[in-house]
Amino acid sequence: MRSMGMTPAEIERRKIYVGLTPEDVRAIAGARKAIEDTVDRHVDAFFGYLAKIPEAHGLIENREQLPRAKKLKRDHIFGLVSGTYDEKYVEQRLELAELYNKIGLEPAVFLGAYNHLMTSLESVAREQITSLRKIGAFDIGVTVDALVHQRERVIRIQSEAIRELSTPVLQVRDRMLLIPIIGVVDSHRAQLIMENLLASIRSQRARAAVMDVTGVATVDSKVANYLLQTVAAARLMGAHVIISGLSAEVAQSLVALGIDLEQIHAVGDLQGGLEEAERMLAR
Repeated sequence: MRSMGMTPAEIERRKIYVGLTPEDVRAIAGARKAIEDTVDRHVDAFFGYLAKIPEAHGLIENREQLPRAKKLKRDHIFGLVSGTYDEKYVEQRLELAELYNKIGLEPAVFLGAYNHLMTSLESVAREQITSLRKIGAFDIGVTVDALVHQRERVIRIQSEAIRELSTPVLQVRDRMLLIPIIGVVDSHRAQLIMENLLASIRSQRARAAVMDVTGVATVDSKVANYLLQTVAAARLMGAHVIISGLSAEVAQSLVALGIDLEQIHAVGDLQGGLEEAERMLAR
């Protein structure tokens, strides 16, 4: 809840957004018994709709999660007519949203099922349906926000994992690092290489690092400058960077770009880079 900013003040704001008033709460209380007495019918309406949607079969055919989902939905309906819409109520919505995320239920499919739930509630609480739809809108807002929040969190985690895989910093031995770079290096990736290397130099107390660019086909001026900045920043932190595996094309590009090559300690291949790093550490 906190990661979504779902504080008590935010909950109250959301009630205002949907127009929920004390009069609505009193109206909902008038339908409480009729809805509670027919709760199973409303649960069936929700899951009956999902059973017809192929995209929801991940939930409907899940023998472990479906009973739990039905129990949570039953509790949700009791909460819907309880008249108390506080943090505990929101926690129930988020628990359901977490389950929907686990089985991959799309927000659009959830909205369709929720509409069928509202239609079922209207059959026993026609006079109170306007008030019920207000708290229903509150529920939808919380649930959809939770679905989106969780997916964005997964994307962030995956992006971090991809970033680490694309710019790995390996510890060869005590005080020595290796950064194998393969593929296209743009400005963004060059910045990540710098950040990861400097962080590793600090955490590993490294004194030498071999940056192998054998798998890099081309280097433009921005990337070249980032690499030079990386070398300079590493030197300020007490580490020396050796660049290995420069291809003829990349070497020609660096010369043509007018890069200050005096800052670069380059060797022919990875083996040569590791040997040079060993000599530096021995000295």
